[in-house]
Amino acid sequence: MSQGVGVAGIYVRDQEEARAFYMEKVGFVVHTDVKNGPFRWLTVQHPDQPDFQLGLALPGSPVHDAATAEALQALVAKGAMPPLVLMVEDCRAAYARMRAAGVEFTQEPVERFGTVDAGFRDPSGNGWKMIGLRRRP
Repeated sequence: MSQGVGVAGIYVRDQEEARAFYMEKVGFVVHTDVKNGPFRWLTVQHPDQPDFQLGLALPGSPVHDAATAEALQALVAKGAMPPLVLMVEDCRAAYARMRAAGVEFTQEPVERFGTVDAGFRDPSGNGWKMIGLRRRP
């Protein structure tokens, strides 16, 4: 394992819904799924990026009180959280595959800055920018 950030988390409204979305529609795999009382530690990862995990966190006990959890859920649903970036080999191909799987896209693929990018949201409202890898001449 290399040094650096190993896990970054996002808030989701339902961990099972998020797990299914990231596995079935985005192509991630589950890394860790364990329960400790009411707390569930659930992480997924891109199959080509084994040193990084995306934590799918449910706001609430034991980390947040009910009012804070409700406020966080509302912010996520509005798309107010910082966007995430997914790098893909071919943005147009990934867009076609994910759209056919039912992913809600907020932006169709667009050519700019020497590559192609598109935007989508997960079922909780988290925004993603999907960017195609730059091809070297």
